[in-house]
Formats: sequence, C-alpha cells, structure tokens
Amino acid sequence: MIIAENIKKMYGRVTAIDDVSFEVAEGEILGFLGPNGAGKTTTMRILTGYSPPTSGNATVAGLDVRQKSLEVRRCIGYLPENTPLYNDMDVVSFLGFAAQVKHVSPGDRAGQIREAMAETGIMDVANRTIGKLSKGYRQRVGLAQALIGDPKVLILDEPTVGLDPNQIREIRELIKNMAGRRTVILSTHILPEVSMICERVLIINEGRIVASDAVGDLSRRVGKTRKIRLIVKASASEMQTALSEIDGVQNVDCQEIQGEVGFCQALINTDPTRDLRPVLSHSIVGRGWDLCEVRSMDPTLEDIFIEIIAGEKEVAA
Repeated sequence: MIIAENIKKMYGRVTAIDDVSFEVAEGEILGFLGPNGAGKTTTMRILTGYSPPTSGNATVAGLDVRQKSLEVRRCIGYLPENTPLYNDMDVVSFLGFAAQVKHVSPGDRAGQIREAMAETGIMDVANRTIGKLSKGYRQRVGLAQALIGDPKVLILDEPTVGLDPNQIREIRELIKNMAGRRTVILSTHILPEVSMICERVLIINEGRIVASDAVGDLSRRVGKTRKIRLIVKASASEMQTALSEIDGVQNVDCQEIQGEVGFCQALINTDPTRDLRPVLSHSIVGRGWDLCEVRSMDPTLEDIFIEIIAGEKEVAA
C-alpha cells in the first residue's frame, strides 16, 4: 500500500531525512518511532503530498506522491500533530466542511459524517461548538475529519499528545480497531502506544531508518542477555553464591526484600540462547528454599529503542 524508496529531504544545507526506505502492507498498523527531530514528521509530510522529497520516490496505493499528488491526498486521511480545527464551528458543520473540501459527493456527505462520528464516538457532541470541547473530544473530531472520504490510508502524527490517561486509552482503542480495514502509520515517541497498537515498528534516528521489524523480532535481535527474576525465601548472600555457579548465568544481583522478612529477589542475566528457568528452579528447590516466583523479563520496547539508538551513536562516534 505504501512504498518509500531512498527518500531524501534537504532544507537548504540541512538534511532532514536521508535514504529512507520502507514498505507498509495493506491493512497494517505501523508504528513510526523516533526521538524529537528524528525525521518522522518530514517523512509523513512527504507521504501525504504536503512536501516533495529532494530525491527518491514514494507511492501510496500505487500513486506517485509527486506526479499524482492530488490523487494521493484523496486516498489519505491525515491527522497532524497540532490538530487543525475551527473552534467557532460546531462538530457537524466542521465535518461537513471537511467533506466538501475533500470533494465527497453531496449525496454521500451526511452518511460519511454519521459514520465518522459513530466510529470516533462523538455523536453526543455533534452540535457542540468545537472550542468548548475537551482536548480528548477535539482530538476525536480531528480523527473523524481524517476518516471523511473513507480513505484507504491513515497517517497519524502524535495522535495522543497532550491527552490524559483515559483519553489516551480511548484513542488507542479507536486506532487499534482499524486494523485490517485501513492501512495506518502511527508516528509517536510514546513507546507504550506502539506495543499496544502496532504490528510492526519502524525506528528512525537522525534522519535514517535504524530498525524495522515486529516488536518480538526486535526483542530477539537486540537482546544480548535473557533476564530472569526470582523471589525466594532464602538468604540473599547464599542465593548469590549458589546461582552464580550455574552454567549459563552471566550475572546475578540478589537483594533482600524490604518488609518481607527472609525473602529476597534475584535479577539474573543469562545466556539468551538458553532458557535457564527449569535449571534455576531445580537448584533452588533442591537446596530446600521456597521458590515464590520465577519470571522471564523480556525487554520492553523502551529497552529496545534505547539500545538501538545507543548503538547508532556508538557507530557514529
């Protein structure tokens, strides 16, 4: 559905993005990750036809973003980071205006407006003035605007910025429910959003793509160790010695648990190619200690992101 090939964008002598290439399949939700200033918004502006690339090519639904810019815009719903709304209009009037701008036929406008409002949960504020709505509702109105015209592709730039936890959860669910029906690129620097919503992650840093994979595959790719957490009724010093002797254990950190007399926690780094949980459990039980918990601590998306970015900085240095 979306193909970017060797895209480069220059602003004078400044390179915003360089040699950016990726693909997004039809119906996929792609998480576009990167620190502020990494090139996320620049890439999205190119894909939406807002700004042409300096070099390279990009197509959306088979349409070239430079040669078929207007056609590309008709098949894209775009929600920029700063949601463009007319605060003195009511919701229905604003969506009607959006439908007119997008050249939705007069006979289809009312139906599309109802569908967009129903999908984003704003039917109850249809006649309210936008400027009097909460931040969460205004964000929903912006998303409804993006859905007008029934676009094949949605490009969402920081859709939950500035929202409270309940509003964030609601917007996440709205986006997640679009999987399979629309192709979505979700740009964000809020890492939990990607792991909760997206099927695949694209990480950009300093204008270059540094990783592209499913979250699980990224975990395995960057994981140099496997982390295991144990809670045991035993002496921390004795457990430290016992676990350190097990083959495949790289590092052990045992600490007494405050408020839990006689219990300690062990954080263990092990060989990533082996699952040592059965061996560790057998060793602990064999010594007569009570094993209360054994858990594999898979790296979070935040761990992965930090490790990849740190690796890129090391290479650059």
